[in-house]
Amino acid sequence: MKFYFPQAIKNMSSKTWRCCAGNGRGWMASSGEPDVLVIGGGNAALCAALMAREAGASVLMLESAPRAWRGGNSMHVRNLRCMHDEPQDVLVEAYPEQEFWQDLLKVTGGLTSESLARLVIRHSSRCRPWMRRHGVHFQPPLSGALHVARTNAFFMGGGKALVNAYYRSAQNLGVQVRYETPVRSLEIVDGRFGAAITETGERITAKSCVLACGGFESNLGWQREAWGQNERGEWPAENFLIRGTRYNQGVLLRFMIDAGADTIGDPTQAHCVAIDARAPLYDGGICTRIDCVSLGVVVNRDGQRFYDEGEDFWPKRYAIWGRLVAQQPGQTAWSIIDRKAVGRFMPPVFEGTRADTLEDLAQKIGLDPAPFMDTMHAYNAACRGGTFDHTTLDDCRTDGLSPAKTHWALPINAPPFYAYPLRPGITFTYLGMRTDHTAAVHFGGAPSANLFAAGEMMAGNVLGKGYTAGVGMSIGTAFGRIAGVNAAQSAGFTHPEFKEEFAYAAAH
Repeated sequence: MKFYFPQAIKNMSSKTWRCCAGNGRGWMASSGEPDVLVIGGGNAALCAALMAREAGASVLMLESAPRAWRGGNSMHVRNLRCMHDEPQDVLVEAYPEQEFWQDLLKVTGGLTSESLARLVIRHSSRCRPWMRRHGVHFQPPLSGALHVARTNAFFMGGGKALVNAYYRSAQNLGVQVRYETPVRSLEIVDGRFGAAITETGERITAKSCVLACGGFESNLGWQREAWGQNERGEWPAENFLIRGTRYNQGVLLRFMIDAGADTIGDPTQAHCVAIDARAPLYDGGICTRIDCVSLGVVVNRDGQRFYDEGEDFWPKRYAIWGRLVAQQPGQTAWSIIDRKAVGRFMPPVFEGTRADTLEDLAQKIGLDPAPFMDTMHAYNAACRGGTFDHTTLDDCRTDGLSPAKTHWALPINAPPFYAYPLRPGITFTYLGMRTDHTAAVHFGGAPSANLFAAGEMMAGNVLGKGYTAGVGMSIGTAFGRIAGVNAAQSAGFTHPEFKEEFAYAAAH
């Protein structure tokens, strides 16, 4: 096992470290333990570690991945959804709290805690100066990132740059990180954290602990168990791809459930995107997403459409399509477009299958041409002309077709035609720890005094289902910072800058 520690503290069994007084950099030998233990290595964990360290607490992070793969799913993110009441550098116009809340309410179908959701929304309006202080840079969205210049702030260099910036800042502040150190269990007595037990049996104590180690999306066995067998005798999860890290196995999530922690969320609900079926099993990331769905039609392996491709703007609805494809025969589908759609969406990493006729396209992708052509003829005949505008909810729709296409419905009749194969791509799961505005884990309805959760470990409090672009980072950033402040507070340290802000947000 490889430890990334100063020489004086490599021997973890001695438990002899504390934060240096004065400059806040580094560690020195002494009796005791870290004030705050953060389990996880992605955005939420890093926000928690940085906030706790800023409060003066000594902080140890345990990341299960090797250093080269650190950062969890945060490596693959692009942006942060931000409330703002007026233009702000890379954000144009305004995106007020009530609109953000309504967007979230719509995609979750009401499966959200309004108080916690609004807490996240308000934090999103004021976290970026803090992020910049820790080395994160922002940029305007690329031209192919539709509809999000007003709502989302994009990270310069993407999620990998954000993660690296936070790790650099953490190192400069004296946060200690151990890689390749998965934790298998915790010692909890009467809801109070005592120690973490690693897979090698090492026992690590701390005054408080933040769980920010992800969901169970990478655990294919658990996914199979959760989704079960469908009416066709299929096990849908066997055809899932994991868009993000392979290291989110849900070990501590399962442990916490078995330990009696209060949970929230449906294990089958997730950030589940229709991605290119040719993507790798793990870590395909953002480039495997197929963004042309709203510009064409989607058919299953029987050549039939099964949902309204033009229901709403793509950033608001893209994360429902993985679940929709998961419900289709073979958990597969195809996004079909013609020449008119080319150049209107972010091109995927893999080229689509191309043909000069729809019949040839069906044959090339292995579909029965007869039902496929029936579907395409019916769709084309149902399209009603209007003024096509992919930047608005336009009036191009179908008439008399089920399912309808309610916006951006243009006939698919201009060769060449393209098909992109789709499978469900799981990003993160929504089953997690029930919490409140303090980020405390609850047992029997009572908050723990020193055990907190952030990121995917508690996102189900805000996301019961559905998704809108960038809100996962909003949740992770808000509750990572809250967990860090309160974990430090539990250990006896008060953050000089953010205590009043968080107290105000919680009270309102």
